[in-house]
Amino acid sequence: MAYLGRRAGSYICSELCVLVLNQRRYSSGRVDWKQLRPMILKRIKSRSKEYPIKRMVPVAQEVVRAREIVTEGVSTLLRVVPVHSCKFCPEVHIGATGHEMKTCHGFKRMIKDQPHKWVPGNLNDILVPVQAFHLNEMFQDEIKHDQRFDYPRVPAVLELCHQAGADIPDELLYRSEQLSTTVRGNGQQPPGPILPDQLRYVGQRTLDAWESLRLGVTKLLLVYPSKVCEHCSEVHVGPSGHKARMCGVFKFEGWKGMHKWKKAGVDDLVPQKIVWHRRPHDPPVLVDGGRDYYGHAPAVIELCMQVGARVPPKYHCMMKTHGLAPPVQ
Repeated sequence: MAYLGRRAGSYICSELCVLVLNQRRYSSGRVDWKQLRPMILKRIKSRSKEYPIKRMVPVAQEVVRAREIVTEGVSTLLRVVPVHSCKFCPEVHIGATGHEMKTCHGFKRMIKDQPHKWVPGNLNDILVPVQAFHLNEMFQDEIKHDQRFDYPRVPAVLELCHQAGADIPDELLYRSEQLSTTVRGNGQQPPGPILPDQLRYVGQRTLDAWESLRLGVTKLLLVYPSKVCEHCSEVHVGPSGHKARMCGVFKFEGWKGMHKWKKAGVDDLVPQKIVWHRRPHDPPVLVDGGRDYYGHAPAVIELCMQVGARVPPKYHCMMKTHGLAPPVQ
């Protein structure tokens, strides 16, 4: 009897589970999405009334000021501190002579372990430009592929600050194309002598502004949505990515150049551009044999440090300040 009771109980439970599942399926199928669609669209449109958030407007304005200080400071330091960039890859070296490490991989990363071909660097080698579409409204319709030329491209940081409520003049917002021509090379003589104390002040001011810039962008990204493609460096500031088929990594695949969006971070909007760091106990020219011993540093930090700026302690681990020197061969 006990066995029959257990069999009957299990049969009743299974029948009840099937009944509940069928009821859920039936109830979900009865949802009238035609009636819900206007409600959802109204909710999305009313969301724009909450932006921009007033408490984040000073943060956006501070980011704009910090970006201008960084750009001006780096342009000034490039007239004094020599910067070299590789002709065939994105490698950058800050110092009197380019290093001799064989880390060049060419334009399309089809080679490896090749020596670099050094040429004079410019502003874009230190401050990597990241551009995004300039939207008329934050919650506007998605940009289609055939609309990609109808929207201008502006720096992604300024677009983020614009959507956060910062008042940005048009001559600053659309000046991104002139940054590459601000400092073409660092072999030119400065217009006038710059004293070491002045250089140290410019370097420290630029370094502090760089830290303020990255901190401000981090705060804004907690409130305002931004997207970055998983396969390329395309950035879109807004609640959803655009539909322009510009992803060149997999343009011959099934999605035909469509971006695969994910949440963007501060390094996507303000890249650090990591370079090799020469310590006092390292050789004057970094060689390939000591690659495992040398440290690294962000390009802006390395540039400011070489004129006497104080480096924050959080970079000491990356720079291997107290690390060993490579063995003498």
